[in-house]
Amino acid sequence: MRKGTKRKAKEVVGKGKAKVEEETPTTEEQAKNNDKVVVKRQAKRAKIVKPETETEYFPDKRNLEDLWQEVFPVGTEWDQIDMVYQYKWNFSNLEDAFEEGGELYGQKVYLFGCTEPQLVFFQGQSKVTCIPVVVAVVSPFPPSDKIGINSVQREAEEILPMKQMKMDWVPYIPLEKRESQVERLKSQIFILRCTQRRAGLKHLKLERVKKFEYCLPYFYQPFAEDEFEQSTIVQILFPSEPPVFCEFDWEFDEPEEMADKLIESEELPADKKDEFVEFVKEKVKGGKRSNREAREARKKAIQEMSEEAKAAFQSMKFYKYYPVASPDAPDVSQVKSPFINRYYGKAHRVF
Repeated sequence: MRKGTKRKAKEVVGKGKAKVEEETPTTEEQAKNNDKVVVKRQAKRAKIVKPETETEYFPDKRNLEDLWQEVFPVGTEWDQIDMVYQYKWNFSNLEDAFEEGGELYGQKVYLFGCTEPQLVFFQGQSKVTCIPVVVAVVSPFPPSDKIGINSVQREAEEILPMKQMKMDWVPYIPLEKRESQVERLKSQIFILRCTQRRAGLKHLKLERVKKFEYCLPYFYQPFAEDEFEQSTIVQILFPSEPPVFCEFDWEFDEPEEMADKLIESEELPADKKDEFVEFVKEKVKGGKRSNREAREARKKAIQEMSEEAKAAFQSMKFYKYYPVASPDAPDVSQVKSPFINRYYGKAHRVF
């Protein structure tokens, strides 16, 4: 009996040990479990909550924001055109002019561009900058369908049809209406555009390329003679080595005196004096003849003009717009000028 009891008790003890061994983990297992808990806690701590990003808003484009960029800068050298757009010029004054109360509101307007090289100060330094300018012509019909080509280097002035220089007046479509069909729009804004591709210039002769750089928007004002005196200045391009460039005013200059001054400054060879004097006299004759023909043509144009056309010419207004001051571009307020070109003369107002 005792032996059996003892044996039984041993089995119980043995079972108990087995049970304890089964339920109690070893020291190594405890360390692993502790490590897992630590890793889980660390992972939980390392969880980063991303802050809510603020919604970024971009200002809506203004309806006429790209108007000045759509206007071709007539007469600008091809290799300088990119320089015109290197700054973020602000023409909000031109945009505001089309708003209610503005000088161009409700008017039929024709716009052309040009550039004026000026020494301006920007970001701590002064440098010559091509300043873009937009001229607005208020008129019930296109002010002209021609382009003038003139420069000191050219012997004679040319007046050509715009289309011969790949230029024309086209309607400007405001941004909010660009989804619409152009035919249905009754545009009041027309811009001078040029369809000559810069990539195609390499296929043109140099003389043809230079013609674009000498272009000036042409305007013929039949009533201008009453307001402006006829020019008495002729451009002189005397063929010699090197060529002589100068201006001669037949009211104030004398051919012989001008020749002597050029010889003294070593711009004209002494043995070319007589030839130069005769050359200048011929140019003066041509200039006077041109003025006489212009007066006759002007009188004839006025006689043949309708009363409606006369009223339109007499009521035409020219407005000249410079960029307004902004931190993104040079300040041009000190270099503004009312002069447009030799055909248009001066603007009625400058902005």
